[in-house]
Amino acid sequence: MTVEDRILAYIAGQPEPKRGELQDLHRRIAALAPDGPLWFLDGKDETGKTVSNPNIGYGTQTMTYAGGRTRDFYKVGLSANTAGLSVYIMGLADKTLLARTYGPRLGKASVTGYCIKFRRLDDVDLDVLDQAIRFGLEGQQS
Repeated sequence: MTVEDRILAYIAGQPEPKRGELQDLHRRIAALAPDGPLWFLDGKDETGKTVSNPNIGYGTQTMTYAGGRTRDFYKVGLSANTAGLSVYIMGLADKTLLARTYGPRLGKASVTGYCIKFRRLDDVDLDVLDQAIRFGLEGQQS
């Protein structure tokens, strides 16, 4: 099964209205990153244990861990959760940047160091969300 097939199956497995909103947001982010590779993480570790919600990823960056180890990972992620949807802007050095820059203008969203969480697309200003996603895709996280 291709990455795109796995993403489509994940989206199809969500209940409505979350399925439609996840599909809309997936299309929106993919349009902002037309040349970036897609990722799908099923949320399981190497032993098969569930450790997170499944994630769709867009773009690629090399992340460096404290011990110096590196790994390729996505720049922007998307996931459904029990309360709604989450968009992840990965690789931010300044863990207050996302909340300071986009939080006050997003609408009804919870913004942490790298996560924008909201219940429904209608709850957020989509232009501001697009700005945050573009910021993440452009790799200006430093």
